[in-house]
Amino acid sequence: MINISRILVCFVGYLMIPASCFPPDIQALSILERAAPVAPDGYTPAVVSCPAHRPTIRAATGLSTNETDWLPLRTNNTVQAMKDVLSRANISGLDTGRYIDNLTNAGTGLPRVAIAISGGGYRALMNGAGALAAFDNRSTNATETGHLGGLLQSATYLSGLSGGSWLVGSLYVQNFTSVESIISATDGFLSTIWQFDHSILNGPDGLSITKYYRQLFDDVDGKRDAGFNTTITDYWGRALSYQLVDPSDGGPAFTFSSISNDTDFTSAQAPLPLIVAIERTSGQLQIASNSTIFEFNPWEMGSYDPGLEAFAPLQFVGSNFTNGSIPRNGSCIAGVDNAGFVMGTSSSLFNQAFLQIGRVEGVPEFLISAINATLANVGTENRDIANWPNPFFRYNSSGNLNANSTVLALVDGGEDLQNIPLHPLLLAEREVDVVFAVDGSADTATLWPNGTAMVATFNRSEARVSSNDSRFPDVPDQNTFVNLGLNQRPTFFGCTNGSNTPRGPLIVYMPNAPYSFQSNVSTFDLEYSIEERNQIIQNGYNMATMGNGTVDSNWPACIGCAILARSLVRTRTRVPSKCADCFARYCWNGTTNNTLPNTYEPAQILANTTEQSTSSAARISGTLLLGCFAFMLAI
Repeated sequence: MINISRILVCFVGYLMIPASCFPPDIQALSILERAAPVAPDGYTPAVVSCPAHRPTIRAATGLSTNETDWLPLRTNNTVQAMKDVLSRANISGLDTGRYIDNLTNAGTGLPRVAIAISGGGYRALMNGAGALAAFDNRSTNATETGHLGGLLQSATYLSGLSGGSWLVGSLYVQNFTSVESIISATDGFLSTIWQFDHSILNGPDGLSITKYYRQLFDDVDGKRDAGFNTTITDYWGRALSYQLVDPSDGGPAFTFSSISNDTDFTSAQAPLPLIVAIERTSGQLQIASNSTIFEFNPWEMGSYDPGLEAFAPLQFVGSNFTNGSIPRNGSCIAGVDNAGFVMGTSSSLFNQAFLQIGRVEGVPEFLISAINATLANVGTENRDIANWPNPFFRYNSSGNLNANSTVLALVDGGEDLQNIPLHPLLLAEREVDVVFAVDGSADTATLWPNGTAMVATFNRSEARVSSNDSRFPDVPDQNTFVNLGLNQRPTFFGCTNGSNTPRGPLIVYMPNAPYSFQSNVSTFDLEYSIEERNQIIQNGYNMATMGNGTVDSNWPACIGCAILARSLVRTRTRVPSKCADCFARYCWNGTTNNTLPNTYEPAQILANTTEQSTSSAARISGTLLLGCFAFMLAI
């Protein structure tokens, strides 16, 4: 029997991806989780059988074997997407398809692309989501003229920090689904996540506030009873999971390390996700610019920085490691790396916002008492920490700043002002050529970015904190960012005029700006209507594409030139005139103006966006409609 209502959804309503055209069994194929609920006892870490090769700590003398084995697979998988992006860029004077083929055949290496999504709460998540939707060839119309679809499929690394980690983590838990699939979904197809109109303080729709907080309490209490240190971050991470992982119970058994066992991930069908946090050593309250920066990837957690230079296998990070190994009579423990806890660790600055729950009507007293007790144990000055079992206990005492502590204290990845997660992408051995740095920070009084994150990373690079990193390109001061408009349009940093060899990746700085919506919402706003959510995401899309090329019709070509910039130098290929024009237009030329700017209040960049958005949403391929209709007739 034909389901007429399902067919109608193909024609009206959510036209971007009409998943409801398909019956439930087909829909389910689209939402199989990439991460998996494999923790042995829900949110409570527990003993598991040790693998034949018992877990050990790895000295960070280079990339892990997992990563070096994975990289060639990912490179091969990016070839066609990169050729498609460059072909649409239409860079006259260079046969980009032949150029990429020659690189592949010669084995000299394709351009290596990375994307970094900044912190900044829900604003950063939504702004970054718009950019990723623009970069994703699965988005409707994303491969048409003026669009940038395929850039995500060309990327090798995708890093997130704080609010950006919510975006990265959420997408990977949901089988690296598309942003569009989430925001245009209907009942039965991913529509239950990213429902920001239901505040994280009140819990998801359909779950009573009492049951919501009872589940939070029981999960964290179980971890505490098992002998693990807990902090406000545990509650925060569990609450996040109801919006980002699973609204029914927060997915207490979903682990970040389980991504490494997914077939699509092991075959490198998506970029390598990297989530960033910072170590706070014992007694340290102020986060210094040279603090040890931690990264989480599906295989391991640790740092290449001189304060540690070691990595632990993420799945077993709760085990009783001592001096780099688990004693023969020691047990292997799994489940510490809950996906929400990893995202919560990277965004622990929001613990303070979460403490507002005392003002929410209906919150049970037992939870408030438990949170107050937790806060009393760590002290108010440590309300932003996430306590992890320290797998580096007594490991390399001469170089490990926390070698004598059984607890590893990590904090929000942006607390050192490096609010764009660029650090792991500067590691020289990762050989990144270009980073698309999406900045949703709120640096100015009016909550727009002003390049502070770029300046902080530059200052750390200049201090030579880590010899393992490539040098970060020169950037101007924050006043110059505003005075020259570098915080209102994309800017390339690290360009070369051909007379010098670049020492690190080209940075394509992409700041949040009011293209179609005033997206400068507060970092600590915890509730957004669905319309506001979608408008901010759409603004991020417009920011990344410069209004689908309406602000600059050459922007897609300039993106292509940025991808090729380092490779052209390596291969001593003449820079096409189109690229020379792009570099002249978008490369920072060293000019500064450090006078104090007036209050930054930018005007909306695109006009008539309501009409444009409506017509854009209404466009859908006739082939897709007919195909959907024919499919329904056949079932």
